[in-house]
Amino acid sequence: MVLLRLAASFLSHPVEPKNPLPRTDDTSLPVYTVIVALYRERRIASRLIAALKRLDYPAAKLDAKLVLEADDRETLHALTALDLPGFIEIVVAPSGQPRTKPRALNVALPLARGAFTVIYDAEDVPDPGQLRLALAAFVREAQDVACLQARLTIDNTDDTWLTRLFTIEYAALFDVLNPGLAEIGSPIPLGGTSNHFRTSVLKEIHGWDAWNVTEDADLGIRMARLGYHIADLPSSTLEEAPGTLRAWMNQRTRWMKGFMQTSLSHSRKPWIGLSQLGPWRAYAALVLTAGTVLSALGYPFFTGLVLIPWLAGTPVIAPTEWHVLWRSVSVTLFTMGVLAVFVPAVVALHRRRLWRLLPWVPLLPIYYGLVSLAAWRGLWELVTDTFRWNKTSHGLARTSRNGLL
Repeated sequence: MVLLRLAASFLSHPVEPKNPLPRTDDTSLPVYTVIVALYRERRIASRLIAALKRLDYPAAKLDAKLVLEADDRETLHALTALDLPGFIEIVVAPSGQPRTKPRALNVALPLARGAFTVIYDAEDVPDPGQLRLALAAFVREAQDVACLQARLTIDNTDDTWLTRLFTIEYAALFDVLNPGLAEIGSPIPLGGTSNHFRTSVLKEIHGWDAWNVTEDADLGIRMARLGYHIADLPSSTLEEAPGTLRAWMNQRTRWMKGFMQTSLSHSRKPWIGLSQLGPWRAYAALVLTAGTVLSALGYPFFTGLVLIPWLAGTPVIAPTEWHVLWRSVSVTLFTMGVLAVFVPAVVALHRRRLWRLLPWVPLLPIYYGLVSLAAWRGLWELVTDTFRWNKTSHGLARTSRNGLL
């Protein structure tokens, strides 16, 4: 993970396309499907519809599916009270289990009419030109590129100290690490939104695992195993980050539990995964899934094993030549690990022109301590309540970097 994060930091991936593409005539555009899974999103309904209306794509070629749960009458009433454009269809998922976002997406997938499909979350505000840019990228890329991951960036950065650190984390992940992984051909655990797919491929691989609470990460690894690639899309989608520690912890617990589910499901027959991916890509998939979990679980212990002996001035093991070697390797890995935390963050802030967040970067080790706590909670929940979906509430933002409130 240290190697991947540092290597990605030295690859150039601006947040916007370097050269503007010529505008395609509307009559030549294919139908594009947009799927949004909603549950108890009354507060954010009007903003979602406004964001969909802003998409720079002919309405006659848009096929938007808003998927609601059967008992979610409050969101249904909020949507029906709005002046919905003709390209938006409300789909009510039948009652059943599991009550998860991927199940809702699977309900809508057979109804998708578009040659391409994008997934958005309820609070998302994508760049208006994102669909056109994605289409141009699909035309340019090889047919085995089945998915494009757009850049996610936090809009309510100035709500709390937590949203500021979340902004830095997302910038490092979506503006540095993921584009770097895509360039070197590594499998990529997808983000949960702004994934653009070739619809035929998505249907061919039967959509999402409805029981996985990070269905995006699972799908990214599964697509790699089936021979498909994921490319970076330099187009931004604004997201709302949880502003309280409780909401953040519940969301992150679900994410870490889902990474554990993904690690377990893809390691049942490791020799098959190895034959499908090859040694390098299989190793990368292992690092990005199980490695993410293990590093989070071990973070406080690994840090303590380095810091305690150095601060106390007493060795953990007998002072032999092996102790010298142990200390040398330990401090080297620790130093490189610290760089792997800070370098991508600083590079990402430069690319996003968010230098005002630089004073918050030194707090990242504390932030990742909270990630470790969420990982331990996720492990407990994996055992006690495996398929529980911790719902994140939206529409609570108090600030906006782009004036959307």
